[in-house]
Amino acid sequence: MKALVYEGPGEKSWKDVPDPKIIDDTDALVRVDVTTICGSDLHILKGDVPEVTKGRILGHEAVGTVTEVGANVKTRKVGDRVLVSCITSCGQCRYCREGKFGQCLGGGGWILGHLIDGTQAEMVRVPFADNSTYLVPKGVSDDEVLMVADIIPTAYEVGVLNGVVQPGDTVAIVGAGPIGLSAILGASLFSPEHIIAIDLADVRLEAAKRFGADIQINNGREDAVKMVQDLTNGLGADVAIEAVGVPDTFELCTQLVRPGGHVANIGVHGKSAPLHLESLWSRDVRITTGLVDTYSTPVLLRLVANHRIPAKEFVSHQFKLDEMLKAYDVFSRASETGALKVVLNK
Repeated sequence: MKALVYEGPGEKSWKDVPDPKIIDDTDALVRVDVTTICGSDLHILKGDVPEVTKGRILGHEAVGTVTEVGANVKTRKVGDRVLVSCITSCGQCRYCREGKFGQCLGGGGWILGHLIDGTQAEMVRVPFADNSTYLVPKGVSDDEVLMVADIIPTAYEVGVLNGVVQPGDTVAIVGAGPIGLSAILGASLFSPEHIIAIDLADVRLEAAKRFGADIQINNGREDAVKMVQDLTNGLGADVAIEAVGVPDTFELCTQLVRPGGHVANIGVHGKSAPLHLESLWSRDVRITTGLVDTYSTPVLLRLVANHRIPAKEFVSHQFKLDEMLKAYDVFSRASETGALKVVLNK
C-alpha cells in the first residue's frame, strides 16, 4: 500500500510500504476512506516530537471501512463504517476506567502516527478497536465525521471544558487555526458574552468571524492586551485559550487573563515557554494543559449529526490520497493558502 512516511526532521515521502496485519486479537484493520493532516503532524516534521522515529507512517485521524477484525473484537465487524479516533484506549487500566484515555497505561493513548503507524495511508491497524473506533452516524458525511477524530474534541475538552467557560464569560482565543476555530465553536455552546479571536493572519481572522468570534484582533497590528482590557473595564478575559503552541502565544494568554481567570493551553509546544510566577501567583490565575482524552466524542458526534456543530465548515481543500505531498504543502502554508482542514480521499 501507499503511505506518508516520516523520514526524519523536515523529511517525508509518499511511498510503498507493507500492508498492516492483525497483531493482537483486539485489533481491526480499516481501509482509509478519508484522512487529514493535523498541526501536530507539522510539529513532528519540525522535530518537536522526538518519540516519532524515522520510518513511521504519520496521521491519527480517519474515517474508513473495517476489512478485518481480531478474534476478540466484540462490537465491530467487517463492513462497518467507523471513525478512527486520534486516541486509543485499552479500556482496562486506571486512566481508561476514569475516562482519561489519553493517559492510557495499557498500550493506548496517542499512539497512531506517533508510536505506531498511523492513518495517512491506504490501510491502518487500529488496536483496541472496540474502544478506539466509533460507528459513523447515518446521514453524516465522511468529511463531517472526520473533524471529530481530533480537532473538535481536543478544543472542546482541553480548551473549553478545562477552561471552565461559563455563560456571560469573555473568552480570548489565541490562534485561529483549526484548533482555535474548534474552540470558538465549543465555547459558543456555553453562551459567552464575547469570543475574541487573536491571530496574525487576516485570512484566519476572517474564518474566525464566520465560525462565531464576535471580535477579531490582528496582534501584528493591534495591541491585543489593551483591547481586551478596554472591552472588560480593565479586568481581562475570563478564559484565555492558547491554540498555537509557541512561547509567545502562551505568554500572551497569561497577559490577557483576568485575576481569578483561567489559561487553558491546547497547543503542542516544542520549546519551553516562560512562566512569570512573579506576576501570576498573586492573581489567582489557573493554568491547565492536556492531551485530549476523547471522552466527549459520542456527544460531539451527536451534535455534528444534528447540525449543532457545523463540522463541514472546517474543510477548505480536497485532495486525492495520492496527492498527499501537495496537501502537506498547502496545509503547511495556511496563512497564504487559507487552508483550514485538508481532506484526502481514496
